[in-house]
Formats: sequence, C-alpha cells, structure tokens
Amino acid sequence: MLPQWELQHGIIDGNGITQVSSQNSALDANLAIALDALLAENSVTRAAARLHTSPAAMSRNLARLRRILQDPLLVRAGQTMVPTPRAQALREEAATVVRSLSTLLSPGASADPATLTSTFTLQAADVIGAVLAPGLLRLSQHEAPGVAFRIRAEELEAGPALRDGRIDLEVGSIDHVDPETQVEELLTLRMTAAVRPGHPLTEGPLTPARLAAAQHVVVSRRGRFTGPLDTALADHGLTRRVSVVLPGHLAAMSLAARSDIVCLAPAPLPGAAASPLTKEAAVLGLQLLDIPLELPPLVIGMAWHPRHTADRAHRWLRSAVRRALCTP
Repeated sequence: MLPQWELQHGIIDGNGITQVSSQNSALDANLAIALDALLAENSVTRAAARLHTSPAAMSRNLARLRRILQDPLLVRAGQTMVPTPRAQALREEAATVVRSLSTLLSPGASADPATLTSTFTLQAADVIGAVLAPGLLRLSQHEAPGVAFRIRAEELEAGPALRDGRIDLEVGSIDHVDPETQVEELLTLRMTAAVRPGHPLTEGPLTPARLAAAQHVVVSRRGRFTGPLDTALADHGLTRRVSVVLPGHLAAMSLAARSDIVCLAPAPLPGAAASPLTKEAAVLGLQLLDIPLELPPLVIGMAWHPRHTADRAHRWLRSAVRRALCTP
C-alpha cells in the first residue's frame, strides 16, 4: 500500500481519493496514482480495492482522467474493460511516476556504513579527542572504511559553528543553551586530584588545607585562574596556589606527571561504567586522589544541529562517538 499523501491538489488515504479543484488538474499526483491502478487492473472495482477506496470514487477519477487526457482509456468489451492504445502507451510511464513518488515520500533507506564516503568534523577538548581518535578509527575501519574524521580544538563558538556547518558534532562539556541545538548526555564524571606517584599528597589523608597548599595547574581555554575547586575551597576559607594555566588537559596531566603540580582529572561516579576518559591519567602514570570537597560532576555530552538528527550518516557518527567514549 502506498503511504498516505497530502499534496497540492488532493489527498489520498484509507478513506479514498478526495477531489480538490486545481488550476491544472493534469498535475494532480493523486490522479497519477489512480491512473496507474486503473491501467494495471483494467477494472474500476479492482483499482478501487487496490487503493482502499470506493468504486464510486474511482469512477469519478476515471471520468476526470478521461477529460484531462481526452481519451476513454478503458472501454467495455463484454463483461470486462480493455485499455485503449493511449492507455497501453501510458501504462509503464504511470507505473514509473508512482514508483518515483513512493520513493520520494517514503522514509529513506537505512544507510549502510560500509558505503559512506564522508569526512566528519568534530570539535572536542584535547583529552576527549585523544580518546575519540583511536576509538573512531577502530570503528570506522570495521564498519565505515570510507569515513574520515577531522577533530578540531575548542576554538569555535559551537552554537553558530553547528548551525552553519563548520562542525558536524561537538563533544565535551556542553555549556551553550542554543534552543535549536540537540544535546545527548554521554558520561557523568567526578573530578579527582591527579598527582605523580610519590607526591607528598599521597602520604596521609588528603584534607582541604593540604590540597589548597599544593601547587596547582588550571586548565582554561580563556586563561582563567579559578574554577569550581576554588569555590569549594573558599567555603572552607581556603585559597589554592595556582602556578600555571594551560589550555588543554593533556598538557596539564603531562606536567603533573613530571612535577609536584596537582591537576584535576576525571574519574567515573560511583556505580557508573568505567570510561576510556578515565584511563588517560593511568597512561601517564598519575595517581588519582579523592577530593574531600563537594564538587559539581562533569557531564560529557554531544551536540548537533537538528537538521542532522534523521540523517543516517550522522546517526552512525553519533553511535560511533557513543561507543568510543562509553565502552570500557
């Protein structure tokens, strides 16, 4: 059965074909559907049954077609109806038009990732990009070998960049509230203090005062010296020592691995699945210490423009990002 169509000149549905006046009836797509059924069945009754309408409605459509085409199309031959030469000439053309309409107005076929030849541009923080790149590469090699990825640093204002197509997907802490942006949360993480093995903070209980007294590195693309940890320390009347501000987490974690600097690194919340993001500190040999303060969790998500929501290639991209980040 063809899908329900509401077109410029009429509507066809389970209740039949409704006639709507038109300045150019020959362009009525419903009549093309009716013509195809009539020429395929050579019967008003069977054509009506095929389109789930009444014989009377189909007879009216046949009358309209006869007027428009100036040909009887189907004529009586005893107890049956036979097509005229004009009808025979139109049969295949009518069927082709209806097939094209059905394809045009039906949901798109599922895209096979193996046939994709796309380059996707993502924007992500360095530590997220470090996890995404190998995960996406592994998935594309197995599922979509024609796909390439461009991962950009967090240098663009994500809302406008998504809107105008400069990036296909933003992955990270989504802090813009553009109402037209679609957002999916992927991970919820808690922040810990990452230090080198043998760091003085690893000896004995970690207290807010000991944490504040240590040297810290802050990660900020805008060069800010303060963040949520400073707010939590201030509630205890404490101020930490920030020795350096860096634009990326990987640089901060590398610095902490080679000095007595303390940096913040993510760890999964209790009960949450492990994440590849939490393994970056282990790769650098960092030790994660629970912070004895109430800090807001870090929510990692992905954001995209709604024009891509139903796109099959973009759906594969979102699935790949989800698996790359959330699979232990």
